[in-house]
Amino acid sequence: MKHIELEALLWADPTAMKLLEAVAKVGPKGAYIGAGFLRNRVWDSFYEDGRSFPEADIDVVYFCVEDDSAEADYACEAELNAYMPGYDWQVRNQARMHHFHGYEPFISLEDGLRHWAETATTVSVRLHESELDFLAPFGFDDLMNHILRITPSMKSRDPEGFQIRLDKKGWLKRWPDLRIVSG
Repeated sequence: MKHIELEALLWADPTAMKLLEAVAKVGPKGAYIGAGFLRNRVWDSFYEDGRSFPEADIDVVYFCVEDDSAEADYACEAELNAYMPGYDWQVRNQARMHHFHGYEPFISLEDGLRHWAETATTVSVRLHESELDFLAPFGFDDLMNHILRITPSMKSRDPEGFQIRLDKKGWLKRWPDLRIVSG
């Protein structure tokens, strides 16, 4: 699947487009949707049975140093829930997420995404001026080639946590052809 096919997959998915529109209308300024939102859609498309699972949480990420309080994130979640109820909106300002693992402050949204656990989950998208705009700190290859790879940050911080996440999430049951790269 090429980058243009990723765009086509999203444009053809009414639920994905409604979620992206919601974030563009009432989400934090400059926000993207990442994590399982793209990964699940792409990897499910690799299987002929047309598998499709209900949305898990919708990870909305942005970067704002002026107000990096958790309360600001919760207020954005409330706005998204009021605008489009029935989804588990999880809004996280990456300007404050460095505190959770003792990193130096992140300098951008992309820098924050580089510290996530797997490369494929760092690919994020937003609807901006009627176009799909992507952030892909590690590129698109792992997402598009059905590869789950530990990020350098996770590898240095908690390599055992990668295997724990893999087991807990049940990804090999959902995607039995998934290639794992943990080293």
